[in-house]
Amino acid sequence: MATTPNTSPVRPTRSRKQQLVRLVVSGFIWLGAAILYYFAFSIFVDTPMEYELKHRGDRMKQEYQALESRYDTLMLVLENLAERDRAVFRSLFESDPYNFDTEETTRRDETYEAIFNRSTRRLKRDMRDRTAQLEKQMESLNASYQALHEAILEQGEGTHNIPSMQPVINKQLTLLTTSYGMRIHPFYKTLTSHQGVDYAIPEGSRVFATADGRVKEVRRSSTQGQTVIIDHGNGYETSYSHLSKISVVKNQRVRRGDIIALSGDTGLSLAPHLHYEVRLNGMRVDPIHYFFMELDPIEYERLMRIAQSGMQAFD
Repeated sequence: MATTPNTSPVRPTRSRKQQLVRLVVSGFIWLGAAILYYFAFSIFVDTPMEYELKHRGDRMKQEYQALESRYDTLMLVLENLAERDRAVFRSLFESDPYNFDTEETTRRDETYEAIFNRSTRRLKRDMRDRTAQLEKQMESLNASYQALHEAILEQGEGTHNIPSMQPVINKQLTLLTTSYGMRIHPFYKTLTSHQGVDYAIPEGSRVFATADGRVKEVRRSSTQGQTVIIDHGNGYETSYSHLSKISVVKNQRVRRGDIIALSGDTGLSLAPHLHYEVRLNGMRVDPIHYFFMELDPIEYERLMRIAQSGMQAFD
């Protein structure tokens, strides 16, 4: 009896597997091509957002370069002005203007160099000596404080009659524009003695009495404009000039901090400001030394720098 061979559908199954493999391979190829196309498109072609950001960055770069160029120009102009001011100062006073910052930097560098080159043993000895010296100074300062305190107690109410504050509100210390000393007159353009300080303040600003006293004089002149003079006793007098409105009368008693007038631009004045003077026994003295009630040492030094930075007076 003849037997027939056992035939199974192997070929159709293998064909399906091959088709599935080809589809998977084709899928990976298309996916790789898509990824390559995306990267190529991203590299060579910008999206609208990327295009805007890139050009915005270019504009900012151009603006930065323009600002940098302008900054360099302004710095050059400022250096030229500073050198011109120094030349004017040297021609008038035959010396270089004083520079607080340069002195402080030089002193700090010298101190650092001196400390850096010392040995540890030397530093310990110097620290011990410095501490002992500071203790002696503290004892001396304490004795001086006690003596000053006793003197104040002896003076009693007389301390209220010593000018000890600024005549205007100047918390930022930026309103004082001209200090006591030799200054260039704004109208005659000559070097004259400026025997007070000028505050560049808007017209109508409040002016305060800087100590207790009695109004000695209220007057108006062609040069000082409307002026108030207060006699504080103990040889002290203060003067307030170029006022627009006066709130006190002659012989009126005032106390430190009272509003006595409003600032103005009367008399021979370059711009609205207050001219303030302190007189001791008939001699005009530097008013900056009489702001001790409201200025600490740091603020006092800052005010001195501001005062010495300009030479143009307002009257």
